Amino acid sequence: MNKKILTLAIPNIISNLSVPLLSSVDTALVGRLDEPWYLGALAIGGMIFNFLYWGFGFLRMGTTGLTANAGGSGNRSETCLVLGRAALAGLAGSLMLLLLQVGIFRAAMAIVDTSGEVAHYASVYFFIRIWDAPAVLALFALQGWFLGMQNARYPMYITIFINLLNIGLNIFFIYGLGMKVDGVAWGTVIAQYSGLFFALFLFWRKYGKTWLSPTLSGLLDGAAVRRLFSVSRDIFIRTMSLIFTYSFFTIQSAALGDEFLAVNTILMQLWYIMAYGVDGFAYAAESITGKLKGAGNIPELKRATGLLMAWGLGLGCIFSLLYFLLDQHLVRLFTDNPELIALALVYFGWTIAAPLINSFCFMLDGVYIGATVTGPMRDSMLISTFFVFLPVYYVFADLLGNHALWLAMTAYMLARGVTLLYYLPRKVFV
Repeated sequence: MNKKILTLAIPNIISNLSVPLLSSVDTALVGRLDEPWYLGALAIGGMIFNFLYWGFGFLRMGTTGLTANAGGSGNRSETCLVLGRAALAGLAGSLMLLLLQVGIFRAAMAIVDTSGEVAHYASVYFFIRIWDAPAVLALFALQGWFLGMQNARYPMYITIFINLLNIGLNIFFIYGLGMKVDGVAWGTVIAQYSGLFFALFLFWRKYGKTWLSPTLSGLLDGAAVRRLFSVSRDIFIRTMSLIFTYSFFTIQSAALGDEFLAVNTILMQLWYIMAYGVDGFAYAAESITGKLKGAGNIPELKRATGLLMAWGLGLGCIFSLLYFLLDQHLVRLFTDNPELIALALVYFGWTIAAPLINSFCFMLDGVYIGATVTGPMRDSMLISTFFVFLPVYYVFADLLGNHALWLAMTAYMLARGVTLLYYLPRKVFV
């Protein structure tokens, strides 16, 4: 089982770490421009797209779980139908985002208290970047399907290809052409569509000859569609709560001033790096637990869950140790501004503690998604957001300032882990 976990997890860890690498390079590039509002604009623009695209995360997560369940039960035809339904949902979702783009941006900026310069450059970034929506959502469906088919290598190839191309384009646009946040946006759009064509090539090369073309009646099968919507609804609500928390964090950071927004953006990059690393094991959990749940092998499911949790926690410990040893050096990778460096180090203790606390909920998310037991995961997120995160912040905001944001985020992650652990034997191991 450990060999199976590592076979799936290592490619996922490599591909996942390339995602925050891109975000970190963007932060470092923009953080070295002549004004701090470029970094603030990137943070606000990133927040909006996190809200939009994480909201469609069910296309990736739901597709992985449903595909793995179908594969575990030996239903090859259903594995093909799952991808067809996800692709149709992604197409519909991307068209909706493109049609509503002006209203989306106005609504987002109506709730963000920031400077005029940050708002202006955030709009430049947003109205370019929004055109990658069809490629992003199609890739969600394809990569989720690959993972459900126990194929972690293709998502790794695709993600690394996209992110390396994106980094190269961003460097060229910023340093070669003298562009600002518009260069970052154009680099992302070009890279996403290039990645989609690469993903389709890989799909056709491996699965084209054995692909069972979905029929319209199969795609619209009532029971299957209801299950897709049930899983998607729960994951969507869970993801909206997650996005709300991160967006609230960014909005409150902006309200504290451009310097706090810049510092919190830098520190959050380190949270993302850790999260994407541990999520390599969480993605492996989706594939493994999904297949075992589909086969009805509960004893092996329990054993796999224990091993997966141990691997995730071990990686979290490594991240905490690295953050403890390299604190100032890591901050300097993102900015050479002495004031921002000094301010970031004031709050760095929260970053050191995060991997030890956060790894539990990340791993358990993977178990629940793979087993397609999404209701408890939804409830856990709602409890953690509205009964832990917000109360903790508002109780301590006046007393602790920016520390209150980090305290609330840490308590929120701890609550997620505790509630998911409580539901595990009652909902998953049955």
